[in-house]
Amino acid sequence: MGTSKVYFTDMRCKMGDSLLSKLERLISAAGIGEIPFKQKYVAIKIHFGEPGNLAFLRPQFAKTLADKIKALGGRPFLTDCNTLYVGRRNNALVHMDAAFENGYTPLSTGCQNIIADGLKGTDDLEVPVPGGVYCTSARIGRAIMDADILISLSHFKGHEMSGFGGAIKNLGMGSGSRAGKMIMHNEGKPEVDQQLCIGCRVCTRFCNQSAIGFGEHKKARIDPERCVGCGRCMGACNYHAIANNSGTSTAMLNYKMAEYAKAVLEGRPNFHINVVNQVSPYCDCHGENDAAVVPDIGIFAGFDPVALDKACIDAVNAAPGISTSILSEREQTHQDHLTDIHPTTDWRSQISHAEQIGLGNGSYELFTVK
Repeated sequence: MGTSKVYFTDMRCKMGDSLLSKLERLISAAGIGEIPFKQKYVAIKIHFGEPGNLAFLRPQFAKTLADKIKALGGRPFLTDCNTLYVGRRNNALVHMDAAFENGYTPLSTGCQNIIADGLKGTDDLEVPVPGGVYCTSARIGRAIMDADILISLSHFKGHEMSGFGGAIKNLGMGSGSRAGKMIMHNEGKPEVDQQLCIGCRVCTRFCNQSAIGFGEHKKARIDPERCVGCGRCMGACNYHAIANNSGTSTAMLNYKMAEYAKAVLEGRPNFHINVVNQVSPYCDCHGENDAAVVPDIGIFAGFDPVALDKACIDAVNAAPGISTSILSEREQTHQDHLTDIHPTTDWRSQISHAEQIGLGNGSYELFTVK
């Protein structure tokens, strides 16, 4: 298949320059101007951040991208789909409130926010998955499918279920309606280590399915019939008592996310940007964020989301770990930070399956933009 081109700029800025100016130069060098934007609706797939989390992308990144699209003649809007779990983004009303609270307003970004799967997460379209192995069709938020062009703007970080979250996850899981998210999650079921659980019940506050109960020893137990596998309880437990011990289940989540991403992108122009800063160990879906695990690295851009994610993985794993992060609590025996943080996950399954179904190419050539 050859290699794909990935463009990179670091976080250093000389006096008189800015990171936003570097972002504009980066996406221009990566070829965003080759896309025919004129009078086209452009969905910028983003994560607005759960309120309380401070690792999500600042809205200024979105404004720089939206301004560039408008200068090229396009009609951009920011979009995401509703969540499965308890939080501030599980219907369009609170989702919009959360976006505004985190600074994503038309005044700050220069474009509108649209919650792609509607008020209750039911406004979706069933679209085919070309080459899908585990999903023949995908339930995608309608507004995302209505767009002529799709651009992902992702915060690259660790993830307790998939190993990492980048462009593929932002596109696949993030574009799925609530029904689509249920389909992707339903293979992975976390379990409670009874010896580590102290019965604090914090996990119950994060379960939207009432799947966590307590037995005679006041230790948590998860009902696999009720559990949808969203993984929120895993990140909520301060005692590392909850984990997904089935490698097949976490791999299946990665397979399905890649297939959903393929369904979203098929047949229309697309472009992708990953910002690798504040690399937290958990998803931005949490209402808090842990300390970054590596120093800020930079911004990556290109037309191939698989190559983009792989370049970010390699950069994170090559960076020095921060001793004051969760890495200091983990046994560092896996030759990469992402696996050390979440040893029951396998991020490689996401990349390999994405390549298998033709979503993109894990081999890349990196070009640096000053």
